[in-house]
Amino acid sequence: MTTEHENRATQETETSAPQKTPTQYVTSTPQDSEAEVSTGQAPTDEQHYRSGFVAVVGRPNVGKSTLINALVGKQVAITSSRPETTRKAIRAILTRPTAQIVLVDTPGIHRPRTLLGQRLNDVVDDSLSDVDAVAFLLPANQEIGPGDRRILERLRADFGRKKGQASAQPQKPDFQDRDSQEQDSQDPWKIPVIAIVTKIDELERPQLIDKLIEIDQFGHFSQIIPVSALTKDNLDEVEKTLIGSVPEGPQMYPEETVSEESPRDTIAELVRGAFLEELNDELPHSLAVVVDELDYPDSDEADSTEPVRALVSLYVERDSQKPIIIGHHAEHLVRVKKKVRTAVNRAVGRRTRLELHVKVSKEWQSDPKKLDRLGF
Repeated sequence: MTTEHENRATQETETSAPQKTPTQYVTSTPQDSEAEVSTGQAPTDEQHYRSGFVAVVGRPNVGKSTLINALVGKQVAITSSRPETTRKAIRAILTRPTAQIVLVDTPGIHRPRTLLGQRLNDVVDDSLSDVDAVAFLLPANQEIGPGDRRILERLRADFGRKKGQASAQPQKPDFQDRDSQEQDSQDPWKIPVIAIVTKIDELERPQLIDKLIEIDQFGHFSQIIPVSALTKDNLDEVEKTLIGSVPEGPQMYPEETVSEESPRDTIAELVRGAFLEELNDELPHSLAVVVDELDYPDSDEADSTEPVRALVSLYVERDSQKPIIIGHHAEHLVRVKKKVRTAVNRAVGRRTRLELHVKVSKEWQSDPKKLDRLGF
């Protein structure tokens, strides 16, 4: 996606400002791949296997789940236009011949209004406690706001390097283009903190360049990568850079594994995501979904025609919210079951019959015991 004009502009910037911190704008050019500027290329056959954990952070509704699904090539995390869709740390596993990275999709960091919101922020705390790199998502089509600044402050507190402090990483990738000692002395981060600028398909090129400069000045990130998960523009560079950000290590999961989620967790997320899309603004944000039981038939044969019964409870906080979920003549329940049927069958590994039951759990978002029972 890089043009000759951008390459010249980049060269002019580097020439006029050699003291610039080593943030790099990584883009892809099919016609001139040798001209790519990236410290995130996939390891060559001569290099050792790489593996590690990358936390994907950002404020609500910036495209974290969409990007992760695009990288893995399957729907691992639910996506929705509604904010605060993700309510747990979902680990998606990206495996390549020379590397494996675990992408930790975190709930959006926000100022909590309920005990649930605080617990979601606690999930982010746990997710950041032992990662090898951080991908900080910033949407190109939105202004940098207080939520972004709050996240940056949090990342600086956890991963910012104090003046004169050496890098915590045991080694740098062998394929860096700049002098490693110079970069190590200038990099303000103890681990790679990479800005992923999402939704670039919604900006014209001049606007995008201005946005990249703004984000660079905002955070002085290890690298900045523009991407559109929707159109897959520059997605390969995101993958290469994230792989290059993790250390050498063994493969942690079997090659075919794409998620740590159990069938129950996957079904619950699929059902909740379908309701988010089905009802949009009508849906109470207080909906929680729990799979109470997966009832397998007595026959152990995988090709048995008898389906697995999935007993699913949908919790709302008030009686008045039940009709919104159910719909006229249960139309919402019927449509959601049809929408997720194939994905649920795939998650369980055989034909599955969903049984949805709507229940009321008053003020569950602020009740610690109810949150515990609902898995938060």
